[in-house]
Amino acid sequence: MNTMTYKGYLGSVAYSEKDNIFFGKIEGIDGLVNFEGESVSELKAAFHEAVDDYLAYCEEEGITPTKAYSGVLHLRITPETHRRLAMLAKQKGISINSYVRNEIVNKTDKAFA
Repeated sequence: MNTMTYKGYLGSVAYSEKDNIFFGKIEGIDGLVNFEGESVSELKAAFHEAVDDYLAYCEEEGITPTKAYSGVLHLRITPETHRRLAMLAKQKGISINSYVRNEIVNKTDKAFA
């Protein structure tokens, strides 16, 4: 998936050959906010305007502008991967949950730094 970012918000980007237009939506929010443009520069400007309008709307309405996530994540992995993960966690003296959480936090912190 192609994406763009602005003010910490992620916009998904796609192209409609039929309509000869780029389009996208703001991801990670409660609601649907779309944007479109006939060129990359138009699409980028429309995305920025959509984010700014969305933030202004949220402020006016007293709405939290980001989507709420539960913090619970269920994963399906192979039994062999599960075994290896258990061994890695045991070597560190922590639970599998703590090991996975630490790895995810480290990777996401680096990605958003």
